[in-house]
Parts: sequence; C-alpha cells; structure tokens
Amino acid sequence: MCGRYASSRRPEDLVEEFEIDQPRIEAPLAPDYNVAPTKEVYAVVERPPRGEEQPAAERQLRVLRWGLVPSWAKDPSIGNRMINARSETVAEKPAYRKAFAKRRCLLPADGYYEWYPTSQLTAAGKPRKQPFFIRPADGGVLAMAGLYEIWRDPTRAEDDAARFLWTCTVITTEAEDALGRIHDRMPMMVERERWDDWLDPTRSPSAGDLADLLSPAAPGRLEAHPVAAPVSNVRNNGPELVAPLPIDDLPAGVADELAAELAQQASGDRA
Repeated sequence: MCGRYASSRRPEDLVEEFEIDQPRIEAPLAPDYNVAPTKEVYAVVERPPRGEEQPAAERQLRVLRWGLVPSWAKDPSIGNRMINARSETVAEKPAYRKAFAKRRCLLPADGYYEWYPTSQLTAAGKPRKQPFFIRPADGGVLAMAGLYEIWRDPTRAEDDAARFLWTCTVITTEAEDALGRIHDRMPMMVERERWDDWLDPTRSPSAGDLADLLSPAAPGRLEAHPVAAPVSNVRNNGPELVAPLPIDDLPAGVADELAAELAQQASGDRA
C-alpha cells in the first residue's frame, strides 16, 4: 500500500513540471514531509473549462483531500479507508470504476514511505519495523497514478462554495523485486510520455486499455534508504524525516539485518 509520502515542491514548480494550463489553488500548501490520509495534497487533473460549446480539456493543478469519497457515498468518512486502489481491480470496483473511466489524475510526490518488518522484536513481542523512504533515483518528481472524485454535500445550500468535496486515491501495484523486499505493494507510476493519455478525460476503457498506460517502476528507477523513527508519528514533519539514516545509528540487530538486506537489494538492481 501507500499510506504516507512526502510532497515539498512549490506549486509554481509543479505548474512548470506538469505544463499546467490553469492552477486552481486558493492558497499554496506548505511543504509536507509526512503526508497522511485525509490531508490536502496537490493533484494534476484535466477538465473541460466551463461555458464552451466544444471545450478542450484544460490541465489544472488542484488541491484535493487524500481519501476518495465516491459520488454516491452518503457519508464522506468512507474516504478515510479509501486511500489506495489496487491496479488489478480498479476498473471493476464500484467505488473506483467511474473515476477510472473519466477522472484520472497524477499525484506529485518527492517519494513515499514504507515500513520493513525486521526479525527483531519490540518489548511487546511484535516485529520491529524500520521505515524507509523510497524516491526516484534521479531526484525527479514521482508522478503517482491516482483517481479523483467530486462529492456533493446534500446538507449544504446550492450557493455554498464548500458544498463540493474533491478527493483522491493512489493506485498501487505489486512492488518490483528489489523494493518488494521492503513491502509487497507500491504506488503505480505514470511515465512522462504517458501523462497526456492518462489525464485525457475523453479516453475511456472502451477506447483502449488504460491499464497499458500504467507501469510499475523499472528496476533501478527508484532507490530506498532507511530513515529515522519519528516519521512513524503523523504529527512529526520536516525535511529531516527523509534524511538517510546511517546504519550505525540503528540498534545492532536491526543494523546487521538491514545491511544484509540493502546488499541484496543492490545486487538485485545490478542483475
């Protein structure tokens, strides 16, 4: 799954990176190194502008809430547990089917976090989990495949600007071999040359296989390094959360295990 990520780029940088036609942002989001479900995040979408008889899709940068609320939902709290959509079933699941057909988006990230369960045990007898930060090896933006929905609050008046709730979810897939040692799932990426087709709201499953536009990260495309434990608490934030944690700073048993794991990972990348 993808339950936590980092997003520190400025909106003006994202406007340039994703060739945005219209930034629809009232106030920029602060850099967030511990993005968690229900937080506001940046999303790249394409929507027809209003008031035109034959509108062309307009690429927009918007702020959405992470945790998709289907348009038919009676209670928006359903979004709290709909932060990920599995690529294997996204086209069939009722909660995601319509969004997959018409409301696809890109969710820009610096990288994402996963927790590796070591063989070391905590005082409670559970596996000690070591957080990792996983990011593009070239330092570029990670364009995660996502879906978005617009939910209308029936309790609000027609002229209430807050009556529409924009939400999103991250599409996940099986992790490639090296990263699969850390966690078996990972966010689905959309490569730059496929951004246009993925975002195009006129392209539906009947017009071609949208799944072909999605691709797991190629081996070596992403890199992972251990980070400090404070990232596990959503109240913590700051660039120090993504800083590599020296193996020597880990407890002895965990350090030995991770050193061996990272060696295997590097060997797999070279294979």
